[in-house]
Amino acid sequence: MIPARYAASRFPGKLMQDLNGKTVITRTYEATVATGLFEEVYVVTDSDVIREEIISNGGKVIMSQKQHESGSDRIAEAVQNVEVDIVINVQGDEPFTEKESLEKVINVFYKDPNKEIDLASLMVQIKDWDEIKNPNTVKVIVDQRNFALYFSRSPIPYPRDENAGAKYYKHKGIYAFRKQALLDFYELPMKSLEATEKIECIRYLEFGKKIKMVETTIEGVEIDTPEDLERAKKQWK
Repeated sequence: MIPARYAASRFPGKLMQDLNGKTVITRTYEATVATGLFEEVYVVTDSDVIREEIISNGGKVIMSQKQHESGSDRIAEAVQNVEVDIVINVQGDEPFTEKESLEKVINVFYKDPNKEIDLASLMVQIKDWDEIKNPNTVKVIVDQRNFALYFSRSPIPYPRDENAGAKYYKHKGIYAFRKQALLDFYELPMKSLEATEKIECIRYLEFGKKIKMVETTIEGVEIDTPEDLERAKKQWK
């Protein structure tokens, strides 16, 4: 499932921007299909513009029936009556989505016989201090088993001792959910931490869900700003 809304606050209409001959959302959809990992891939949207774009390029769309604050809410509505155990969420602004990273997230659930994990997601180490400080880059800190402790737009951990050896990780917008965790999310209220940071996965942590983070070295470019789009065009070439 690829949640896609037209009115992004930081970069309105970003999913319909041109990325070397095709729109960002079409690039993301095609990249997800090209992994060969899924029987079905859908864009989930409330936008007629995005719907027409995907259908005209041979894709599949589920139209949202309600307004939603987050991609998780949008997908939860879409899968309520779908017979499925695990749901994969690829953000619409991830045109560099690739098979290796998706497989890592999916494989988490094959190694979880006790069903301890509610959802899994990706992180990539970052060393550029400008990126670490950038509020458009969501950072994550984990425990010794790589379960998420917290997500933030601020640098976490704060480098009071720069020689302590802390590593910084960027959260990549790809999730794998147990369907029930997704449906639970849909019924839970947004609390102050999520509302303050504007990071939806904080809601899972606030209500005790377990998020397994998987490290990848494949970064790509997530398109949050016009500057990101220009970087993506260069990398695409």
